[in-house]
Parts: sequence; C-alpha cells; structure tokens
Amino acid sequence: MKRAPVGETIERLRGEYPDARIALNYNGVWQLMVAVILSAQCTDERVNMVTPVLFGKYPTAESTASCQVEDLEQIIYSTGFYRSKAKNIRLAAIRVMEEFGGEVPDSMEELLTIPGVARKTANVVLFSGFGKSEGIVVDTHVARISGRLKWVSEDMSVKKKAVAIEKKLMKIIPKSEWGKVPHLMILHGRKTCVARKPRCGACVLKDICPSSNSLNE
Repeated sequence: MKRAPVGETIERLRGEYPDARIALNYNGVWQLMVAVILSAQCTDERVNMVTPVLFGKYPTAESTASCQVEDLEQIIYSTGFYRSKAKNIRLAAIRVMEEFGGEVPDSMEELLTIPGVARKTANVVLFSGFGKSEGIVVDTHVARISGRLKWVSEDMSVKKKAVAIEKKLMKIIPKSEWGKVPHLMILHGRKTCVARKPRCGACVLKDICPSSNSLNE
C-alpha cells in the first residue's frame, strides 16, 4: 500500500495543530536540555511539575555543577530513573562549565559528548534552543504514526531502531520541516492517533492514511 503523501500530511497536521510546540517549560537552553533529559520514560506533565523546584534551586549549569547529587535525586525522584538522571545532569553541568564555558553548545557533535544527551535530546535542544535542524526527533508517537502512514515499516521499534527511523524520515521530509513535524506528530499521537485504539473516524488524515481503513473505530 502506498504511503501517505508527505506534503499533504504535514499541511493538514499544521492546520489541525497550529500552535504545536515543545510542551516542556524552561528558561534558556541549559534548562531546556535538563528538562529533556528528565523527560526520558516520563511524561512532560510530570517533568513540568518537578522543574519549578529544580530550576528554582539550580537554575544554571554553574549552580548545578556544584550541587550534591543526592539533592538532585530527591527533587527529581518522581520522574523515574532518578539516580541515573541526577548523575547525568550533574556531570552534564560539569562538562558544560569545563568544556564549553558555561554555555550549552549548538552542534550535534558537541552535544553528543555531554552525559545524558543522545540524538533525540540533541535534536530537541538544537531546534527548540537554537532554531537548528540537524535531524528529526523520534519518540514513540513519531515512530508509531510514521509506521501507520507507511513512511517507515510498522515493525520498526523506536527503542531499537530510532536512528534508522530518523534516517528514513530525513530522506522524505523536507529539511525545513524537520524540527516542526515531530511536534505535530506528538500532538496527533496524544489526541487522535493513539496507540491502542486510534480515533480514525475523527482523524484529519483519514482519507489519505493507508492504515485508516484497517484501524477504524
């Protein structure tokens, strides 16, 4: 079955979600990066409940670099995997201070040297923090919807094949849309194209999505 037309799909999603943007709350690129690290295996809503306390006490890389990791653990406990996240955040702060003069770097290569930062986090930081698009953020929503649209194979698990999914999407989505499309797909995945029972009847893509007939409510 043919894949959904890329341009038409993006335009429809843009019309449906004109205000699509990152859901995390932050002030500055350092806080953005920390919030994204915390969002791993955690909802954005939960992260936004934690970060006011975290950033109120440790608002910068400098203040975070000198904190006690046990204090970080206590603050971010509810986000899950709090020990590894706290360790990575403190190490990230130290690296940013020692290697980048206290400023989060604006290149993929440099971002990937920071503890706790993989491609997904780096892509978010680059686009939302610097307005740069060096890749496409791939999370469970992006992977699922890309599969249903036949942009990628539906058996491509985001946990094992995120980079492969990203490479395929980068070939068919115009670079000017790399940063915006994930926000559109994430909102669509939360509101309509949900995992277990997609609301195909209410979907703005129902007449062009190759999976809509087999996934009707």
